[in-house]
Amino acid sequence: MNFELSEEQKMLQRTVRQFVDDEIMPHIAHWDRHGIFDETIIPKLAKLGLMGVCIPDRYGGSGMDYNALAIVCEELERGDTAFRTAVSVHTGLNCMTLLQWGNEAQKEKYLITQAKGEKIGAFALTEPNAGSDVAAIETRAKKDGDHYIINGQKTWISLSDVADHFIVFAYTDKSKAHHGISAFIVEREWDGFSSTSIKGKLGIRAGNTGELFFDNLKVPVENLIGEEGEGFKIAMSALDNGRFTVAAGAVGQIMACLEASVAYCNERATFGKAIGRHQLVQQMIAKMEAGLQMSRLLVYRAGELKNQGKRNTRETSLAKWQATDFANQAADDAVQIHGAYGF
Repeated sequence: MNFELSEEQKMLQRTVRQFVDDEIMPHIAHWDRHGIFDETIIPKLAKLGLMGVCIPDRYGGSGMDYNALAIVCEELERGDTAFRTAVSVHTGLNCMTLLQWGNEAQKEKYLITQAKGEKIGAFALTEPNAGSDVAAIETRAKKDGDHYIINGQKTWISLSDVADHFIVFAYTDKSKAHHGISAFIVEREWDGFSSTSIKGKLGIRAGNTGELFFDNLKVPVENLIGEEGEGFKIAMSALDNGRFTVAAGAVGQIMACLEASVAYCNERATFGKAIGRHQLVQQMIAKMEAGLQMSRLLVYRAGELKNQGKRNTRETSLAKWQATDFANQAADDAVQIHGAYGF
């Protein structure tokens, strides 16, 4: 495989990097410290075509490939995880799911406006008692004529107070366990829908995260995605896309740690020489570089399989596992390199 970026991808990389330097980096410390999600960033990302970067032109997207999405996530997380998360959820979990599973009417009504960034999409699977154990969800959807009535609650939902549309998972037949879960498109403005933010998080403080509540929410039957009982399958395919964007974002975190550490170790001197001349610091820098290169290759490999339409669950999971591990190690080493300033 050839992992050399195309000229189009290089231009995309430069564009997103410049955007991060101009629009995010000057403000992110303040936003993070005070738990502020700046919603004005989303329309700016949309104007650059970044909210639907890998969605085909005919559905309002930029028509690029999945490694272009990886580049966007990498560069955004170089600035901060919050805005990579927004793109991950909107594009990776929602838009790409509609592209794969939605019918033409749903794509025309929801996907086009989302890919253009005119409307924001989110993904609602997790509940207070159901995270990785999807079959443990308690939200119910009961068919009533030409509607489904949904009751339940979701938590840890990114863009909870920002998104216009949500892909919501609920049981239509609990007796069938995970084969009885179905997926629905829900609009914020419908009666019976409400949301609230979760404050005081340890991380992603500049991102919007919260809970959703459904109280006899009426959803038209035409907003059922796929068939009844296909929700689990839809959720698992969506999470493959989500993991891919998380892995790509982790590459950006490693890159941010590396850039900051190299700059600092050439400025700070101890015992008569720059700390970058000390072997222990050099070893930390070398580990970051190795983690960056290995993680990026794993991400691009998974992206190429996605481009070819091949199953990539194993490759995507491996990329996410390794990239996030390397990112945590890079962050820990970056703190140590910066010493008290790192703390």
